[in-house]
Parts: sequence; C-alpha cells; structure tokens
Amino acid sequence: MNFIMIPGPWQGAWIWESVVRRLHEMGHRAYPITLTGLAADAAADVSSIGLRTHINDILRAVEENDVRDAIIVAHSLSGVVGGVAADRIPERVARVVYLEAFVPRAGQAVLDAFPAPLGEEERRLIDESGGRWPVPDSSVIADGQGITPKQADWLVRHSVDHPGRPLCEPVTLSRPAARQKAVYVVCSGDHFDDALAADVEPLRAEPTWSFRTLDAGHWPMISAPDDLAALLDDVAREASLEVSRASTT
Repeated sequence: MNFIMIPGPWQGAWIWESVVRRLHEMGHRAYPITLTGLAADAAADVSSIGLRTHINDILRAVEENDVRDAIIVAHSLSGVVGGVAADRIPERVARVVYLEAFVPRAGQAVLDAFPAPLGEEERRLIDESGGRWPVPDSSVIADGQGITPKQADWLVRHSVDHPGRPLCEPVTLSRPAARQKAVYVVCSGDHFDDALAADVEPLRAEPTWSFRTLDAGHWPMISAPDDLAALLDDVAREASLEVSRASTT
C-alpha cells in the first residue's frame, strides 16, 4: 500500500524516518511530506502560507507519485490538513489514519478546537511572533510523553516555528469527516482515563471508523516506531483486502 505521511506542527518529513524505513521493509511505499514553511528559516516570511497551501502539498504528493488507494497518516494538528485533503480526493484514498490527531470540522479552524482561553492565547502568540506558532520548550515536548530528555532536545533542535495562518483559517468540507473511512489511533500516554476530545469520542459509533490504541505518548514515531509501523501495516492489510473485494464485485 501507499502511505502519505504528514507530520504534526513544527516538524517535517524527517520525523517519520524510522517508521518509513520499517514500512518499506514490510513492502509498502511511504511518502513523508514536509509542509510548506516547515523547511524554511524561522525568520522567513510565511504570511502567504494558509490552510489551502498545506492541503495542496498533500494533493501534489498524491498526484506526483501517482498514488492510488492512499493511506493518509496525519499526526496531531495535521489531522485537519490530512482530513480535508482526503475530502478533496476520496476516490484516491483508502483510509485516513488520525494519529492522536485533530479531526476537521466544517467552519472551524484548528485553534477553535482548543479550550476557549487557550485558543485565544495561541492566536495572540502567533500575532506577536510574526505570524508563526513558536516551537515549545523541550520540557513541554517531553512531559509525560514517553520520550527521553535527549529525544526531546533532538525534536526541538530540528523543529521550525509553524506558519500560523493554517491554524486560524476555517475548514471547508464537502461531507462530514464522520463519513470518511478512517482509523483513529489513541496514544494512551496522552490521556487520562482514556478520555478523548468531545468531537472525537462520538466517532466510535460511526461504521466507517475504527479505533486503535498504542501504548505510547504523543510522539510514537519516536518512542514506539516498531509498534506504530506494525499498526500501520495492519491497517494497510485491512484496506488492501477491502480494495480487492471491491474490485471483484
């Protein structure tokens, strides 16, 4: 199967290196993406980079690699980008894997899903930071997430302040994300009592959604790459069987 790998905020294709290597060894093709503005110098002007820019990054990767029956893997805030991209090309997407990720909701921006005071604080921070969302301190990255201080320092050193506009612009969908064929991966270390976001929990009842759990924190591609790759391989086998059945009916 073909994986399109979208990193979460501040990071680029490099974050997926260990998982991509394992997927290739399992016989899959994997295309990790660096979204526009995430490979640039932190001082670069990102004012022209919006949500549409990042969605087009995904669509371009699918088109340029002639990917069919794609499995889009989207981490953290990039669940919104991956989910909207899948909405644009449903005929070319077999699954969307929301890896501890935000799910797109029509008319809402990423920061609308934050608790009200925090969302406004982050918007102010973006404004004060020249249109970028700053990389957090390594102690914040590591806190309770199953990675070592050394790994957290490595993440921060390689990360780039995120363009702010994609977090602030509302989403447009042709159909609700609840109708997608999707897998939501819960990283158990990131939750208390397995509590999920209020807009994610109801998706357990949707027939086209399934839920998986990883015994990991928010950065499983760093703390548990073997387990994450095995989970994605399992998702790929399920999707491949479904595609095969559909082609014979």
